[in-house]
Amino acid sequence: MYVQPHVLHPHNPMSGLKRKAPWKRFFSILGPGLVTGAADDDPSGIATYTVVGAQMGTALLWTAFITLPLMGAVQMMCARIGLATGEGIAGALRSKFPRWAIACMAGALVVANTINIGADFEGMADAAQMLSGISGYVWIPLMAAAIVLAMVFFNYAAIVNILKWLTLVLFAYVITAFILHPQWGAVLRDTFIPSWPKGHDAWAGLVAILGTTISPYLFFWQASQEVEIKKTDGKRKWPGRRATWREIVDRKIDVGVGAFVSNIVMYFIILSAALTLHKSGQTHVETSRQASEALRPLAGPLAATLYTAGIVGVGFLAIPALAGSTAYALAETFRWRQGLNERFRRAGPFYIVIIVSILAGTLFYFLGINPVKALFWTAVINGLLAPFLLAGILAVACDARVMRSQPSSMTGRWVVAVTVVIMFAAGIGMILV
Repeated sequence: MYVQPHVLHPHNPMSGLKRKAPWKRFFSILGPGLVTGAADDDPSGIATYTVVGAQMGTALLWTAFITLPLMGAVQMMCARIGLATGEGIAGALRSKFPRWAIACMAGALVVANTINIGADFEGMADAAQMLSGISGYVWIPLMAAAIVLAMVFFNYAAIVNILKWLTLVLFAYVITAFILHPQWGAVLRDTFIPSWPKGHDAWAGLVAILGTTISPYLFFWQASQEVEIKKTDGKRKWPGRRATWREIVDRKIDVGVGAFVSNIVMYFIILSAALTLHKSGQTHVETSRQASEALRPLAGPLAATLYTAGIVGVGFLAIPALAGSTAYALAETFRWRQGLNERFRRAGPFYIVIIVSILAGTLFYFLGINPVKALFWTAVINGLLAPFLLAGILAVACDARVMRSQPSSMTGRWVVAVTVVIMFAAGIGMILV
């Protein structure tokens, strides 16, 4: 009897291949979205959420459920730009805006990211010193060297695999909150019944939450990772190819998981600070050391240790994204060869930007700048700048020509438009109140 050999169906590239188990497939598609979402909870985010929880208590817990869909829609739009155009955010913006405008935007990103890297290093050094007893002056160069060497000598796939495993450290903050045994009735009331911000500090806290959750460097990192994935797959001439339905669906799942992880961690950090620092009247947190030391008698040594160790772990996760997004933005603006899969001799300017931004960030520790204040106000600045950048991203995502006939969905456009309005309104509220 003749048996027809199996033929791959033209519309189903997976036909004829052994299908993965659902759980294996789920974990295999986690990548850029998960890493970007987790990088959002960097030491800047931890400091911001700690300050908000210490000052406002549980009053702003509800923001986690507002920022979740907003962040997810923004990151998916950035991912879709990378998938459709084959370029990062700066490259895509170049098709609709003059180069001088893109250069100004890239310059602002360099300043914000460098400050953010410096503040992150300070938080990491203080945390490492508390855990080990070894001076932060020793830890700073070791941490910087480890990150630089990894980004210069490891390829993209290796870097992402390391960052994916580092996301596990974020759950230290979820565990910390449960150790504190909160009164869930009162917590859930503040979670699901929003309270209007009262006073300048509350509005500044709201802007800082939006700025550190929907942060400009994440836009660039997300889109550029899509381009890196295609290069890793060997599809270097891919910009002319339409993104497949499966690629888009996979990235939606990936981005959704990343946004969920980011915002649930944010929720529990605010909750932990509210249940300890705010409850005991310690509303003015000045350093990560002060926050950790205050947690020890209030929450116990385990909770304090988890909080402190988490700062070190998320710093190693976030600083590569900060330095990388700076390098991608400048490379796309000035048309340099770029990519973490490129060798140093072929993409020298790209890697030099990474090295210089990390080294410049290390200087913050030696200048005596208050790390938590720097981190918090960096988030506020990002909150004021992000809506302008988002408006440009929205213009690109709606342009069918630039997006190669694959513009973002109407739902995504509306959610991002609402995000722009909310961030503008929060910034105006902070200035006027």
